[in-house]
Amino acid sequence: MIDPARFAARYPFALDAFQMRAIEALHVGESVLVAAPTGSGKTVVAEFAVDRALDADRKCFYTTPLKALSNQKFGDLVARLGAAKVGLLTGDNAINGDAPIVVMTTEVLRNMLYERSEALDGLVTVVMDEVHYLQDPYRGGVWEEVLIHLPLSISVVCLSATISNAEEFGEWIGTLRGVTRVVIEEKRPVPLEHHYLVGRELHPMHVEQNGQAAPNPYVVSLDREEVRYKTYYRRGSGTAQHQRIPRPREGHRRVYVPRREEVAEVLAEQGLLPAIYFVFSRAGCARSVEWLMGAGIRLTTSEEASRIRTFAEMRAAWMEEEDLKTLGFYDFQDALAAGIAAHHAGMLPVFKETVEELFEAGLVKIVFATETLSLGINMPARSVVIEDLWKFQGERHELLTPGEYTQLTGRAGRRGIDELGHAVVVVQRNVAFERVASLASTRTYELTSSFRPSYNMAVNLVRNYTRDEAHHLLNSSFAQFLADRGVVTLERELERDRAQVATFREQMRCHLGDFAEYWSLREKAMGVRDEFRKGRERARTDAIRVGLAALRPGDVIFVPRARRRGLAVVLSVREGRPTVLAQDRKYFRLGMRDFPEPPTALTKIPLPRSGSVRSARYRRDLAAKLVALDVRPPRKPRAGVDAKVEREAAKYERLAEAHPCYACPDRPEHERWATRASQVDQQIRGLDLRIRTRTETLARQFDRVLAVLEELGYVHGFAIEPKGRTLARIYGEGDILMAEALADGLLDGLQPSEVAAVVSTIVYESRERTPRTSEMPTPASVERYEAFRGIWRRVREAEDRHQVELCRELEDGFAAPIHRWAQGESLEDVLRETDMSPGDFVRTCKQVLDLLRQIEEVASEGVADLVRRAREAVNRGVVAYTGV
Repeated sequence: MIDPARFAARYPFALDAFQMRAIEALHVGESVLVAAPTGSGKTVVAEFAVDRALDADRKCFYTTPLKALSNQKFGDLVARLGAAKVGLLTGDNAINGDAPIVVMTTEVLRNMLYERSEALDGLVTVVMDEVHYLQDPYRGGVWEEVLIHLPLSISVVCLSATISNAEEFGEWIGTLRGVTRVVIEEKRPVPLEHHYLVGRELHPMHVEQNGQAAPNPYVVSLDREEVRYKTYYRRGSGTAQHQRIPRPREGHRRVYVPRREEVAEVLAEQGLLPAIYFVFSRAGCARSVEWLMGAGIRLTTSEEASRIRTFAEMRAAWMEEEDLKTLGFYDFQDALAAGIAAHHAGMLPVFKETVEELFEAGLVKIVFATETLSLGINMPARSVVIEDLWKFQGERHELLTPGEYTQLTGRAGRRGIDELGHAVVVVQRNVAFERVASLASTRTYELTSSFRPSYNMAVNLVRNYTRDEAHHLLNSSFAQFLADRGVVTLERELERDRAQVATFREQMRCHLGDFAEYWSLREKAMGVRDEFRKGRERARTDAIRVGLAALRPGDVIFVPRARRRGLAVVLSVREGRPTVLAQDRKYFRLGMRDFPEPPTALTKIPLPRSGSVRSARYRRDLAAKLVALDVRPPRKPRAGVDAKVEREAAKYERLAEAHPCYACPDRPEHERWATRASQVDQQIRGLDLRIRTRTETLARQFDRVLAVLEELGYVHGFAIEPKGRTLARIYGEGDILMAEALADGLLDGLQPSEVAAVVSTIVYESRERTPRTSEMPTPASVERYEAFRGIWRRVREAEDRHQVELCRELEDGFAAPIHRWAQGESLEDVLRETDMSPGDFVRTCKQVLDLLRQIEEVASEGVADLVRRAREAVNRGVVAYTGV
């Protein structure tokens, strides 16, 4: 067995104390959780696990959340150990899968565990890189599935960014898998300095006051204004008028937000390059490169520019000249040669990898990136720039959390190269400087769970376990562990509230009779009216929900809320929420809160056949049609009183008035105590409910999912049916829809390109607030898509009956592009007809390919052959590139 001291001696530098603690824990057979900042050397611990497995002639799996990160780790391990000892398994690649060391995406390992794959034989250790990814709302549950189902004889090495509840997370792994050493390192390998850029002047964000870091008082003063008053006199009356004139304080006139070109120049002057400049939009990243190039900024020497051009040409040598022009390769290459690049998910993978490699080599000096760069990819920089602390979070803009700020700035400072890392925040107009400074000094990044039972998980649990074992496994999740922790606090609150109620009841004692009895009659009268009011409110809410879902594009509605009051035309409806355009040409998404009564279509206007709501002309033309309409808003219905309800309430009030306690001279005082007791009683009932719902929450969710599966014929009792065996091997959000489609023969008799189009409606999810609409490309695909929508409605109805919501709506926005691509059309022709970026097009094609591979494995022979031909038709050109 390899010795920790002998292993440490292989490195040209002394290992840190936290690395040695983790290595020693692995050496004695323990699992380990390492929580340390980005760039601190967590990978050394993983390398010990790899060497330990090889030394014992056993296997080690290295899992990552991203295909790109898997490819990168595969390359690193091949360089270190040789190609014969290392394999790679992702959705795109299967290389040397029987090797003793295999790098894979976490989903691949999860699938192996459910399939009880022979590849697990001889496995001693699993490294889970970027394990904090388990809180990702879409894929995070996979990490918990792996930790729950992995045999206890296999040790785990969990590598995480700095999280504030590492001990709690480690305790959960320990309860699940036995002795687990939690190793926390909070010290950054390269110290980080925070700066605030005002105009072209760089200021330290903190200064030392009484031994503590405090916000820089000079920068604080920049937020403050001096107010001067100008006095003038009215002509007629001669009355003095005073005008308030706020302006920046004397000496602070140069406070302005610098342009991105200026920021780049300041970074170059101050010696802060290479830098990652975070811009929270893909279009913003691309525009930034254009602006710097337009401003004539060049950050490289002629020799560096020549090396960059040669490297970029080498990386793109396999691509057709026509595709290179379509993708804007030559503009991309020119920017790279100037030391400037963008990096975001809308770029082609080969372009992103080129940027990563050139940046790591120190040739590209500034990269404009979206926040996705903060996940995993190895791109350390001297500086990180954050331009805006507000980020769009799907529905609205929100301020960065301290955890997100820490993640973004974690890349500043290259170990062994820089003495200091630098985080630069550009002056914020809408955030007070003290808040910015506190964001930089707070160290909280709490790990939460996103685990929930899915259809695929449910059938695999039924296939492999008994009901009691399945419930036990679900109750072992981190989500349930956190919920049970919360129950202890709730129990304490319950105890305190019960003591309080006893005190209040003592205070409301009455010498004339049982005051609790009198008060219960009063409460019954109030309860009858309250129940009627709530019932009416529920009926109104349901009617609004149905009314919103029934709206269709082109419907004209009246928006009654004050801020948005007026006519609006429906552009699209997604998940029961319409996106509308108002008469003032603004478009926004509406929800139930915007309507006190169910919305109704007042009339209908045709939407333009081409164009997008993002086009000013589109909005102008549509708003003009809206303004020209002569329609009146619907009348507001009157709220009536139910006579039967009033009679019943009056009956209880009469009984209360006849009660002896009604005549008590201290009745008002007793009623005040009784009201307080009732309020606390209500709190107690709420706490009781929260405690009951928190314990075994996931097991109850699982039972509801199981009820849907039983209704649709996938399981019977706790036994799997033939349809269930198909579903057990389809992984992803649309698992049950695809299984239902195969059972109904939805793909039978289609052309390969039509199969790709129909399957894309499960995978594709528009990034736009107003989803892209597209027509299915052929009559046959139109017919199958309508049948598919019927399947979706059938599944949703079953879900509604059992309070489950897992099935996402189908979207046809990618059907036409992928059909044309599968028909063999050129990339230029396909992209011309869509507003998708090349990177989004390739990524969505790869998601479709992944689902087609799964269908191929479970479908009947004829359908499997058809699906294989569809997969081959899609997997060509830039889509076929795998990065290895």
